[in-house]
Amino acid sequence: MQFIRDILDNVKPNFEKGGKWEKYYYLYEAHETLFFQPNHTAPSKGAHVRDAVDLKRMMVTVIVALIPCLLYGMYNVGVQHFTAAGEAFTFGSAFAFGAIKTLPIVAVCYATGLAVEFVFSVVRKHPVNEGFLVSGMLIPLVVPPTMPLWMVAVATIIAVLLGKEVFGGTGMNLLNPALTARAVLFFGYAKNMSGDQVWTALDGYTGATVLGDIASKSKEQVAELVAAGNGLFSVENLFFGNIPGSIGETSALMCLIGAAILVITGVGSWRIMVSMVLGGLAMGYLVQTFNNGGFGAVPAYYQLIMGGFAFGTVFMATDPVSAAQTNVGKWIYGFMAGFLSILIRVINPAYPEGVMLAILLMNVLAPLIDYFVVNANKKRRLSRATV
Repeated sequence: MQFIRDILDNVKPNFEKGGKWEKYYYLYEAHETLFFQPNHTAPSKGAHVRDAVDLKRMMVTVIVALIPCLLYGMYNVGVQHFTAAGEAFTFGSAFAFGAIKTLPIVAVCYATGLAVEFVFSVVRKHPVNEGFLVSGMLIPLVVPPTMPLWMVAVATIIAVLLGKEVFGGTGMNLLNPALTARAVLFFGYAKNMSGDQVWTALDGYTGATVLGDIASKSKEQVAELVAAGNGLFSVENLFFGNIPGSIGETSALMCLIGAAILVITGVGSWRIMVSMVLGGLAMGYLVQTFNNGGFGAVPAYYQLIMGGFAFGTVFMATDPVSAAQTNVGKWIYGFMAGFLSILIRVINPAYPEGVMLAILLMNVLAPLIDYFVVNANKKRRLSRATV
């Protein structure tokens, strides 16, 4: 790494105050801190909080937690392709095919999203924040592998602009940028994102997702499929992820591995994860009891391993910026996100996946939830106070 250090040191004077590229200093800083730890430290005297964990390390931890979903997603893309084509495949050939389909989407997300970040850093004269390190990985995992790259680029740019920069950048955003990108794709290019078009394994072949299949069938038909437990309705396939769907959302097992990493490192909130599962189960039991449509024949626990519920629970709802901040607020926020996810999934046949809309709605309500929680705490403490 010394040769990189030498290159950065040689060009640094050009970016410092008085240099010919002074206005681009924060672009230089962004690349320098990508390779090396910043050399600024807290003063040696006085009371200062010192910790090895900073924003960059937190973002890297989330990326590490996402790697199982990414790797399995690549493999599953290849499996679905070769299965649909009726061709034999090996682990290597399936993974290679999936990587060829997936990595360009990842590259486009990072290129377009970071370009917007760089422009705003120059215009506003502030450092490039590390928040997009995670968003740039999340966006590819919530889209189908057949999504055109230009659509991904448009959605990423809009998401960074409207989901983050208009609020002031990383740490100030009201909405989750990755979910904002998915919302842009769904409402702008619905045919490519929902229903039978969510997965096209090869030209001339289209396979329905499990949620789309349930939404289009009667309760009796779905009951037969669940009882048989084959294909899309196999608990094993749903849990391990051997089903069509967006790249990183199909495997509940990979999401659980990611959840363990986030909880153990303290980066993700276990309260939000647990409460969202409880909310999903509560609504799942209500649907199973009272709904006469196809979803009424689905056991409540199926709702947790179908679609993007597990992925949304672990990686989207736990966004530390757009989620509730108080402990009690996290329980309320997570429970309502899970409850509304299943409710939207069931009552809207045109969009049999409610996780995105539910979490975005709770993003908007999170500050209000915290407001009431904090006020309740203040009133309770004042009532106990003695003069």
